[in-house]
Amino acid sequence: MRGRGEKKTNFQMLFSNNRGAYVSLWFLLFISGVSLIGAFFIDTSQLMRVDLTRITEPPSAQYWLGTDHGGRDVFNQLVLGTRHSLAVAFLVTILSGVIGGVFGLLSGYMGGRIDYVMMRIIDFFQTLPFIMIVIVFVALVPTYNVLSFSIVMTVFLWMPIARVVRAQVLKEKEMMYIQASKTLGTPAFKIMTKQLLPNVMSVWIVSMTLNLALNMGLESGLSFLGFGFPPDAPSLGTLLSYAQSPSNLEYYWWLWLPAALLIFFIILSIRQLGEMIHLHFNEKKGGE
Repeated sequence: MRGRGEKKTNFQMLFSNNRGAYVSLWFLLFISGVSLIGAFFIDTSQLMRVDLTRITEPPSAQYWLGTDHGGRDVFNQLVLGTRHSLAVAFLVTILSGVIGGVFGLLSGYMGGRIDYVMMRIIDFFQTLPFIMIVIVFVALVPTYNVLSFSIVMTVFLWMPIARVVRAQVLKEKEMMYIQASKTLGTPAFKIMTKQLLPNVMSVWIVSMTLNLALNMGLESGLSFLGFGFPPDAPSLGTLLSYAQSPSNLEYYWWLWLPAALLIFFIILSIRQLGEMIHLHFNEKKGGE
């Protein structure tokens, strides 16, 4: 019972000095829960079917956020769009975090020519035209889904995490405990996984958290420009794209404003959590 009390106290202490992060956490949990659970009760094919008798109806008891130019329920599109956008953001963050973290860990520890070659690989990927390749992908693969779209984004988004982790590894591997392990003949794999990894994990986690907000914005931006999800799969960016029309901006605010506000508050909440995690690790490291 005491252990549970201590855990609860530690959780409360973690958020006690940052009410914004506490509110952000519950907001993200609420939005994620509504989008995940609500999507199971929505028939996508029925939702995206055009109904010319209900074009651009304002919000009402039947349609909480009105209908779009095809007579489709905007609220249900918002629920599905949130699920799609969050799924891409989380999937890209996890994939790029794992790939970039492992790459940076190996590059930083190995050093020498191996590090040089691995860094040139990073430089090569960062010179590739991200937007142009996404446009080609969307044009050539008309039946792509969340997974394939996330993989394409991951190809261009793992390098910053690799650089951050590598920089931290370069600092840590000069410490006495690493040098002592090498002198004792400890295998490189064990040094990386048992000694280096725990000490670079804080930087790794913070980078992934902040990248989550970036990936959310990138997906929304690509969908806004028409290079994201296909038309039959709504996302927050596709709903936001209605704002490109002056008439929609002036007369049909319900088509784009809820999505715009949701994108803003989701990214803001993720950033708040990222800053809180960053401060927590800094205080913990300073206390040691």
